[in-house]
Amino acid sequence: MQTQTRRKLLPTMIRQRELIFMSIPIVVYVFIFSYLPLRGWEMAFQHFRPGRAEQEWVGLQHFRFLFTDAGFFRIMRNTLAMSFINLVLGFACSIFLALMINEIRKKAVKRVVQTISYLPHFLSWVVACSLIANFLAGDGILNVLMMRLGIIDQPNIFLANPDYFWWIVGWSNVWKSVGWNTIIYLAAITAIDPELYESAELDGAGRFARMWHITLPGIKSTILVLVIMNIGWILNAGFEVQWLLHNGLTIDVAETIDVFVIRWGINMRNYSLATALGMFKTVVSIVLIVGANQLSKRFAQESLV
Repeated sequence: MQTQTRRKLLPTMIRQRELIFMSIPIVVYVFIFSYLPLRGWEMAFQHFRPGRAEQEWVGLQHFRFLFTDAGFFRIMRNTLAMSFINLVLGFACSIFLALMINEIRKKAVKRVVQTISYLPHFLSWVVACSLIANFLAGDGILNVLMMRLGIIDQPNIFLANPDYFWWIVGWSNVWKSVGWNTIIYLAAITAIDPELYESAELDGAGRFARMWHITLPGIKSTILVLVIMNIGWILNAGFEVQWLLHNGLTIDVAETIDVFVIRWGINMRNYSLATALGMFKTVVSIVLIVGANQLSKRFAQESLV
């Protein structure tokens, strides 16, 4: 059996030699920037000090500090909450927008809507957060509009209220990335056989029925694969938007793992603690993505591998 597999492998590699050559730069890039740095994980088990020839080994001291520190559970709460909000809002809004764009019959209008929706993706978070801060300011357009409509009597300082912060982060991510994310779903929709829509229309199915019974099942595999991949990033709630929009009043709900690493790992030169936290994120991400893949394979017959 193994001999037959080897005999088939060589002709396959010869046929696909162009693809193999094209993938070599990517493999080299991943190896240099993703695998070689793993040697630095040994800092998580040291009391690392730059410039020293020999480092003091401390075992699991930094991990014990993380798992016994009350602040660690606070940042885990913030990270998981914002990641969950980003995940749910991101998928729901992206799929909804893709369905709506797909229903536009005039190609010119469809191109304009799609272009406008993904333009924010090309803004840096510095520019995007500046726009968001101005939008939510006391004299910003949102407060002015709400006051003129009689919804509120006086301006609401949204960015100073911890109750709003997670949702501000979630909707900010939606605004910036929803148009770009719809590209994948629109590409998946184009692969659906048009005859299915024609048959459904002849049977009297309306637009909503066609979306529910044809479009959504047709892109189910794409949705599941993206969900599995994003679950692996559940501990990456973001850094830029939290760092740029937080203030002294919202720091308790704004501090994520990445912000914690910058504040206490990099600024305080505690590189060992930052490395330990990075290892923790990696291990949890691997466990989550493997678990999500197995669940999807068992219950939905869809998986990454």
